[in-house]
Amino acid sequence: MAHRLVETQPQEALMELTTTVNDEARVLDVDGTESAVDVVRDGLGLTGTKLVCGSGVCGACTLLVDGEPVLGCLTPATRLRDASVTTVEGLADGDDLHPVQRAFAHHDGLQCGYCTPGFVVDAVAFHDRWRAEHGAGEPDGPSREVIAEALAGHLCRCGSYEGIYRAVAAACRGEHDGGVGDVERVDAPAKVTGAAVYTTDVVLPGMLHAAIRRSDVAAGTVGPIRFPDGVVGLDVLGDDRRVRWAGQPIAVVAAESLAEARRVARELVVPLTAHDFVLDPEVAVRPGAPLVYPTRGERKAAPSAGEGGSLPAPWDGNRHGPSRSPFLGTLAKRRVGAARAARRRGLVELEFHTAAQLHTAFEPHACVADWTDPQHLRVWLSTQGVDLMRHAIADRFDLDPARVEVVAEHVGGGFGAKLSLTTEATSAIALSRLAGRPVRLVLDRHEELTGTGNRPGSRSRVSMLVDDDTQAVKALVVDTDSHAGVAIGNSVAALSMLLYERTPRLARDVDVVTNAPPGAPFRGPGGPTSAWSLEQTVDEVAHRFGRDPIGLRAQWDGNQKRQALYRWASALPTWERRPATGSQSGRFRRGVGVAAGNWIYLVDPDCEVVVSVQAGHLVASTAAQDMGTGSRTVVARAVAGVFDVDPSHVEVRLGRSHGGTSHGPASGGSRTTVSLWSTAVEAATSLRDRVGTDLGRAPDGASATAKRGGDRGLRAVPMTMNGIQIGRGFSAALHVTEVEVDTRTGKTRVLRVHGGIAVGRIHAPVLARSQCEGSIIQGIGLALYENQVLDPHTGLTLTANLEDYHIPQLGDTPEIDIHFHEEGWERVPGGGVGLGEVATVSPAASVGNAIFNATGWRPLTLPVRPDRLLEGLRTEVTR
Repeated sequence: MAHRLVETQPQEALMELTTTVNDEARVLDVDGTESAVDVVRDGLGLTGTKLVCGSGVCGACTLLVDGEPVLGCLTPATRLRDASVTTVEGLADGDDLHPVQRAFAHHDGLQCGYCTPGFVVDAVAFHDRWRAEHGAGEPDGPSREVIAEALAGHLCRCGSYEGIYRAVAAACRGEHDGGVGDVERVDAPAKVTGAAVYTTDVVLPGMLHAAIRRSDVAAGTVGPIRFPDGVVGLDVLGDDRRVRWAGQPIAVVAAESLAEARRVARELVVPLTAHDFVLDPEVAVRPGAPLVYPTRGERKAAPSAGEGGSLPAPWDGNRHGPSRSPFLGTLAKRRVGAARAARRRGLVELEFHTAAQLHTAFEPHACVADWTDPQHLRVWLSTQGVDLMRHAIADRFDLDPARVEVVAEHVGGGFGAKLSLTTEATSAIALSRLAGRPVRLVLDRHEELTGTGNRPGSRSRVSMLVDDDTQAVKALVVDTDSHAGVAIGNSVAALSMLLYERTPRLARDVDVVTNAPPGAPFRGPGGPTSAWSLEQTVDEVAHRFGRDPIGLRAQWDGNQKRQALYRWASALPTWERRPATGSQSGRFRRGVGVAAGNWIYLVDPDCEVVVSVQAGHLVASTAAQDMGTGSRTVVARAVAGVFDVDPSHVEVRLGRSHGGTSHGPASGGSRTTVSLWSTAVEAATSLRDRVGTDLGRAPDGASATAKRGGDRGLRAVPMTMNGIQIGRGFSAALHVTEVEVDTRTGKTRVLRVHGGIAVGRIHAPVLARSQCEGSIIQGIGLALYENQVLDPHTGLTLTANLEDYHIPQLGDTPEIDIHFHEEGWERVPGGGVGLGEVATVSPAASVGNAIFNATGWRPLTLPVRPDRLLEGLRTEVTR
């Protein structure tokens, strides 16, 4: 392994370019190949402008050039010659924000904030045109349709579209000409001005750039890799020389520039012998199919697609499972078998399929590692767990955790894909140690959509037996084959057992491994997949017996929190006016569907928060992170409430795992807010009791620390797994969705969604509403659009850009109504539990049930593409 640096290839002749950026004359040297976003970010250091897709699809890199919005990734840098350029940093007049920036902050038109600068810049251009034409005299402002058309080139993976609609309309009405109004999200000003710093924005002196060489075959064996003289490189395969999926990292190299690193990685000679591979799960289980893991040792090292690892289970070729489960009821199996033989009306049996859904976080996986000081490793990492990663890095590199610092000041989305220590982090760290210089490794969009994880595809067979007279559930059997590529550890069938009344139940989860990219935990792992099959089966029972779908669920469901949601939903005009299933004719047909959701209550018992007084101000510290879910805001509001001050007067220090901060929870499993809130309140209360509320007279440096501890209100012996406590009880959700189906084109349009969420006390209402709205948007994507596609001949990912991988955009957003039921969790410290997971479980299933209500055809396969819907309607007509 060589330690010298590769010589940079001769550069093209540079040309001098004069431009004006944010009212300041600038002179740039360009070689004629750069894009505008390259020179703005790298040449000028204006990192508020973000590069996400690189193909003009997402709008994150939008700039104003001579007053007109342009896409920085598609605009040549030479276009900026003698132009007036405005970036997001130049929209405000000093501390005086533009009305659009104020509106985005007030209406919470953002979450992680990575796409926000592009939205804001384009919205400013639209606002200024609108006001020039209309003034502030139109009380309604621009319509949703007009706003959607104006911002059609922008995407938000967090799904903050409802807040964006509200913000743009309010700004155009002139509501924010005189001020911003109340702002609940404490880091909103930094995000709407481009001041928020993400890992992809970090630049260190003397920094090298790294690139990954990936496999272009789906299966093979790699021989020893010899790096050319002068190349700093890593062979990342280790002792296992097999590659099992197309896109798997093989080696990583570093160079003075990113272009040079990519060239070296591309030209690296890799001795590789290709093997037969299998991508189709049905083929993978046939006799003689190529084995993904031929030996016991290889099977033992298979990665997990679940957050908690995989349970022990037998292997049979490419089949793993079923694992031992508490839901192995032989009585359920016997009852279903007898009902099938007797052709009982009360037996409903359906088979469902789902495709893999990609996380698609807009900030790609990224790491900047600085190991130039042998005694201190500093790592900037886009992660969902700064403290979790500190310990993982220390373990991986055999270090004292006190010598490792992980920094994630802001995180541009993750959705579960950034909960583990992955190649970009381990490689950047190892290369920094080799080179003695900082190293930066950032995935491009193709890499992000190829191998950073997915919600696994599945096939689920559901058998539900109910009493012919009362429709009481007599048995439930769910068999699920999950397809997480080379990964294992799914629990879709098991989750189906946790929702309705106690009855004989049988759950069997099997992983079918293939040479496809590995799955990873994805917001509510297994939940939306489970609900897609179970909730449509429940809907089919209701239809078969002429029962109200909400009333039938209420008959079965012992969760009192969800009972309150059933009462709320039954009274909705949308539900009361729903048509009879299949009763409509004509081209456009409307339908309404309902689906329920469930999630486990989790908490981090080791969570710590330190609250101190520094120079007369309150400072709260914890080694957590904020990926748009609002951790900063939650801690600020908790501390501010104790001292009766505005949350803006509390400085919250997050995103750093070193320097005196205490343990913080990872952002996963809906455990962050519930862990932080009560701990911050306890620390603040302890400090207030010692120093009083007059902070000007409090001793400088006075502090108090609190640790969350166990769940004192729910379990005598709390269940703990991997450092996470499992409390008793389930959070609850119910979604009622209205759709319009175009029977000529096959397109389904979601018109309206009512989301009922029962998680107890809501600590930050505006942010909680944004989270629930975003969950609905991601559910619509799962239901109608999102589908990872692999080339059957090579295994390469075909949906590796944001043109081919379709996520919902502004125009796909329905009107959304969120209802919070805040009772039922009074015994939990803080009075409430997390909502990130439960809010995402049932939206897709409610869309499926709405389509059935509209057409009489039940969609069994996700996504419900137009071709599938049209074929389904043709089949229904011929029956």
